[in-house]
Amino acid sequence: MNQKNETAFNYLYDHYSGALYGVVLRIVSSKEYTEEVIQDVFVKIWNGITQYDESKGRLYTWMINIARNTAIDYLKSKSFQNQLKNQSVSDFVYTIKEESQINESDFIGFSKVLDKLETDKRQLIVLAYYQGYTQVEISEKLKIPIGTVKTKMRSALLKLRDLLKEYQ
Repeated sequence: MNQKNETAFNYLYDHYSGALYGVVLRIVSSKEYTEEVIQDVFVKIWNGITQYDESKGRLYTWMINIARNTAIDYLKSKSFQNQLKNQSVSDFVYTIKEESQINESDFIGFSKVLDKLETDKRQLIVLAYYQGYTQVEISEKLKIPIGTVKTKMRSALLKLRDLLKEYQ
């Protein structure tokens, strides 16, 4: 990596790693696994930076999506599933305790904004962005048509955008 690339990478890491770490930790629920996933996230960001299209959205949003998708892929991976099967009872109890502490934390100051959404909209955001459900999985879980999920999700995201503008 030449000096210019190293400076650019350090800038991305210094300015965005905290927020990305919080997103991944919310999904993966383990500091150990989050650190592993964050490494993959930054490799994907760095290798795919030429695919970023400024006209389609902000860099931060693009990176958050990579982090979220990487964390979800990690949870669905066979190696992670095997690690869960091989986990001892004491490790499992620690993970549950750690997860409850995570839920008490607010990594990016977002819970106050999220609490202002209507219950159904907040539920969709939590399922999709914090718990890693796809829209099809949300449809099955909530027993509502996929079209309704998509419509409500769009409405929830638009409302969330408006609420976030109030905090700027």
